[in-house]
Amino acid sequence: MKMRILLTGSNGFVAQKFCEQWYDKEIDGALLGISKSTNRNSYLATSSFVQCDLAEPVQLAKLLAEFKPTHILHTAALSSVESCGSNPDLAQRINVDLTKFLGEYAVENNIHLTFLSTDFVFDGKNGPYREDDATAPVNAYGQSKINAEQQLTALNGNIAILRTILVYGCIPDTGRSNLILWAKKQLEQNHPIRVVNDQWRMPTWVDDLAQACLLSMQTRAQGIFHISGSEMYSIEEIVHKVAAYWELDTTLISSISAQEIGQAMNRPAKTGFILDKAKTVLGFTPTPFVVSLQRINEQLKHYDQ
Repeated sequence: MKMRILLTGSNGFVAQKFCEQWYDKEIDGALLGISKSTNRNSYLATSSFVQCDLAEPVQLAKLLAEFKPTHILHTAALSSVESCGSNPDLAQRINVDLTKFLGEYAVENNIHLTFLSTDFVFDGKNGPYREDDATAPVNAYGQSKINAEQQLTALNGNIAILRTILVYGCIPDTGRSNLILWAKKQLEQNHPIRVVNDQWRMPTWVDDLAQACLLSMQTRAQGIFHISGSEMYSIEEIVHKVAAYWELDTTLISSISAQEIGQAMNRPAKTGFILDKAKTVLGFTPTPFVVSLQRINEQLKHYDQ
């Protein structure tokens, strides 16, 4: 059966990369992107995009009924830790209520749902984590994602939850930055940067995450899956690897602690994932970090053409 995918948050970083892969692989099916703002996704034609306020269930239900998706890829979220903390009502509406609505609609209409979650559901005291390890968020963003996960899990439907970590990479929309592109740009411009030395992550290349989303939908996977790179680094180590690859001046990089920038209590210290389930069930294979930097370098040259 041909997939008909409804993609929420289609202007987002992961969504744009997913669309790139969808069209590059020439998958036979239909893809409709929706976002509250106007279309900024260069892979979506006018006929493949609808501007829609996702917080308005009546409008969203009408759109779903008209498009009749076989799959929903739900990437839309309020993902800023600070925004979730200062706007709890908005975080509830976008991260929890919207997710619950899509989950219920998916179950009622035999639609497969893939939902993106986060390593911030954990407190960072015992990483790396398995899917069934106890959650304990240290910020409102992580709590909102746990609440959404619980809503979906309770439905016991055809639903996959993909948790991920510190997503990086590049897309044609050059306005979208992330740790790797930020560090590269700052160092290329000879700007000194201060980087946290006591937070550890397994960073996720956006191309790998987009591929995992596609694998989730193609296999109609169910349950929670951990998706990330396989290598654990401190944030400072990541930036030094960026500098080494692009042969940039490492003397511009200085260390700073999470406490010095107010992140000691509201960010987990060490997360990371054990990827066995995703590898076995989904066929997920993470790309080595240095290889991803090579690919990013190639992509940046391609996008500039």
